[in-house]
Amino acid sequence: MNAPLRCPPPLGDEAYLALRRRVIFECGKWDPQCEDVQVLARFPIVITQQTWHDLAHAAEALDSEALDAEREILARPDLHAHLGLPRAIRRALSDARIADSPRCTRFDFHLTTDGWRISEANSDVPGGFIEGGAFPRLFSQIGKFGPPVADPAQALADAVLRRAGPRIALVHATAYTDDRQVMLHLARLFEQRGAEPVPLAPDRIRWNTNQPADALPFDSIVRFFPAEWLPNLPRRAQWQHFFDAGVPQTNPPTALLTQSKRFPLVWDRLATPMRRWRELLPETRDPRAINPKHEDWILKPALGRVGDGIGMRGVNTPREWRDIARAARRFPRWWAAQRRFQALAIETPDGPRFPCLGVFVIDGLAAGIYARMATRPLIDARAQDVPVLLNQPAHAHCTCGESHGRPAIAV
Repeated sequence: MNAPLRCPPPLGDEAYLALRRRVIFECGKWDPQCEDVQVLARFPIVITQQTWHDLAHAAEALDSEALDAEREILARPDLHAHLGLPRAIRRALSDARIADSPRCTRFDFHLTTDGWRISEANSDVPGGFIEGGAFPRLFSQIGKFGPPVADPAQALADAVLRRAGPRIALVHATAYTDDRQVMLHLARLFEQRGAEPVPLAPDRIRWNTNQPADALPFDSIVRFFPAEWLPNLPRRAQWQHFFDAGVPQTNPPTALLTQSKRFPLVWDRLATPMRRWRELLPETRDPRAINPKHEDWILKPALGRVGDGIGMRGVNTPREWRDIARAARRFPRWWAAQRRFQALAIETPDGPRFPCLGVFVIDGLAAGIYARMATRPLIDARAQDVPVLLNQPAHAHCTCGESHGRPAIAV
């Protein structure tokens, strides 16, 4: 099949080094190298406006269904145990509420022999804001390529300030450089808009339950701290209040209900039809319902992130696969089995690479792409960040002025 994306020749050494410096010093991308590999690609992925149009349309539909399903599952505690959530999180969900706050989700699309398919949704704390916004913008300027599709960090800052006042807590794991750089990048964008961002650790928020929500020191929270880590905080952190919706939060911890890779296991018990999810996400089963020796199944931790712990027989090393299969066999409730799709590689200046286009949806609208590519059909921490650019001018919003008139993505 003809791929709806292409990779032009790479930047020269001088232009690439200039780009790398700007991404580090202007955007705070402090980890541009992983071991001996340059994290930032020297060439972009160029897509057509129609491809962006179709991906955006599909991602927005997936987002709408996910939010409907989240609200329904939250009201069904009997389903929570099927999602592989820690017991402390399940207890906190019993009192959880969903505030009216912007939502940010990233859907990871892969090019396959059956068209575009998604491997998962990052609905709790999706990453890739610098790599999906500032990096493509600078690449476009230096390389004289087409424009980027959108900037998810800019869209997030605008969405948060449309809903709440200027005092914003940027909650993250402050000891992690990759998390810190994202929050400081967002802080700069909020400051440019006249807001008062405060990057801090989750245990630094003081919840005063004797006062109304508007008496809290922050108008809203942007959380970049995985919700399943919250129970690990000290008791004084009162982490359960993240679930209370006393202050608008992007994203609320209830997003874990759809972040779980076991989310599809409860679809048949929902009123929400999940039509687009059923079309675009491969079949998912409990690991006990499959034969792990068959290469047509992938094993995933229910709350895995960044590709960690994913088992693909024939792709992982034999030792990695044995360890993953053993863990899924011993603790099946914390794992999911997903039917494997046949991913397609694209030709790049560095040879064939498998692309993954993570489409952001912020406050209901597609808002940019965080793309990665790898030498194997497993996108993990070893994958390379690659900017996505258009081969023609982009409109101000992905909806192109017709939020319901775009053709559906080919499946």
